[in-house]
Amino acid sequence: MQTAVLTDRERAAVQAYLRLTRTVRAAFDGPPNGDRPPLVPTVALAEAERALTAAGFAGNEEEFFRLLRSWCAEV
Repeated sequence: MQTAVLTDRERAAVQAYLRLTRTVRAAFDGPPNGDRPPLVPTVALAEAERALTAAGFAGNEEEFFRLLRSWCAEV
């Protein structure tokens, strides 16, 4: 497998995405919140969106996930 060398913006996008997915996972794994679905803080969504856009990944998910798989095996 080829190792990807990420730019600073790509690394920031991957890290923001991982924080977002971990936040979502934690929200769903947490205790039930009555009849309401778990909420993800809008700041986590906004951070990931900004980082992905700054790295040029808006609308280029295939390339982003290729980099993500090569950089972080847990995904």
